[in-house]
Amino acid sequence: MKIRLLLVDDHAVVRTGLRMLLEGESDIEIIGEADNASDALNQISQLKPDVVIMDIGLPDMSGIDATRRIKQLAPATAVVALTIHEDEEYFFKMLEAGASGYVPKRAAPEELLTAIRVSALGEVYLYPSLAKLLVKDYLTQSLHPKNQAKLNGLTPRENEVLTLLADGDSNADIAEQLSISPKTVARHRENIMGKLNLHSRTELVKYAVRKGIIQP
Repeated sequence: MKIRLLLVDDHAVVRTGLRMLLEGESDIEIIGEADNASDALNQISQLKPDVVIMDIGLPDMSGIDATRRIKQLAPATAVVALTIHEDEEYFFKMLEAGASGYVPKRAAPEELLTAIRVSALGEVYLYPSLAKLLVKDYLTQSLHPKNQAKLNGLTPRENEVLTLLADGDSNADIAEQLSISPKTVARHRENIMGKLNLHSRTELVKYAVRKGIIQP
């Protein structure tokens, strides 16, 4: 079954480029386009797309507000933000509004295709640099005393390891910085994921949003 897609962007050139990219994919079907939020909402009511590609800067309503309306109108429809904005304010607000994906317009086409397919399955896809930003924000929030209960019993050392993992450090790098063995780092990493009942970075992202630890 094909992923039914609605394109929402106020620039015709962008929509044309997206159509040229996506029409070559056998598992994706573009069922509509809109250059403003009002038209998009009307089409969603009628067409019930699986995924909406959403620009943030729309003329009549922000893509953030439009995403919030979409999730109220059609909760099963996933929204993937495709935008020039890569700062924290827009990123976190889109996630809070209910977006399932966030991809910069400078990203490679494969990133957008992955975001579409992942979000259609009910999962979350974030551009790698932004996912790292979200994990860092999770860690900052979690270290605050009022959020300690949300850590599910992580020890101070596990918090240190988790911070370094979010920075992209390898087990060997972490071992050197903390003066412990790589095997100990691996054990801490396993304990962290076990205590949080997580199995991937995507699940960590969803956990942070669900628990309200992420705040814009």
